[in-house]
Amino acid sequence: MTDVLQATGIVAGYDEVEILHGVSVTVRQGEMVAVIGPNGAGKSTLLKAIFGLIETRKGRVLLNGTDVTNEPPHRTVALGISYVPQTDNVFTSLSVQENLEMGAFVRRDGLRERLAQVFELFPDLAGRRGHRAGQLSGGQRQMLALARALMLDPKLLLLDEPSASLSPKLVGSLFQKIAEINAGGTAILIVEQNAREALSFSQRGYVLAMGENRLEGDAKELLDSEEVGRVYLGV
Repeated sequence: MTDVLQATGIVAGYDEVEILHGVSVTVRQGEMVAVIGPNGAGKSTLLKAIFGLIETRKGRVLLNGTDVTNEPPHRTVALGISYVPQTDNVFTSLSVQENLEMGAFVRRDGLRERLAQVFELFPDLAGRRGHRAGQLSGGQRQMLALARALMLDPKLLLLDEPSASLSPKLVGSLFQKIAEINAGGTAILIVEQNAREALSFSQRGYVLAMGENRLEGDAKELLDSEEVGRVYLGV
C-alpha cells in the first residue's frame, strides 16, 4: 500500500521551545490514522508542522514521495493537503456556500460539480447554503469546516480535535461522517482527545507523550492494550 504521508524525525516548536523531539508518523493510501496522547504531548504541533504553519527544524515531510517540508500552507494546499484546525475554522460572516467557495480558492475548474458533490455528502448544509456560518450550531460549523476542506479533493486530510466541545450525540454523527469521507478514498490523519472514538474508526494509531512517539500499531490492538486503556482511555 502506497504511503500518502511520511513524516520522519520531526523536530518543531514555538520560538525557542521545542515541542516535538523527532516524531514520525505514516499514513497509507485510504487509511485513517489517529494520533492520541495527553495534553501537551505535541499532537496539534505535529499537524501544524506537517501543514507548514510552523517550521520543521529537523526531519522530513513527504507527500506521495514528494518532499513538502516547510512548504508554506498555500503551497501544501495546492499540493493536496487540507487542514481543519480545532477553532476558528469557518468564516462566520460568510454564507455556507461562500465558505465552500473559499475552500476552492485555488481550484481552476469543476467548482459547480464539486459543490454539488460536497452538498450531497453534507445534505444538512445544502439546506442552509444561504445561511451565514455564524448562525449554525457547533456541530453544523464543524461539518462545514470538514466540507470546505474537501473542496479541493485533498490527498490527505488533517483533522485537529474535530469533536472538541461537541455533545456525545454529535460526536458520534461527526465520526460517522469522517468515516464516510475516509471510505470515499481520502486519507486522514486525526488528532483527538476522544481517544476511544478516534481509534474505533481508524485503521492504525500513534500514541505521543512529551513530544515523542510512545506507542504505535493497529488501532484495535491499541484499544485492547492494557497500557493504553489505563493511561489514555481511563479504564
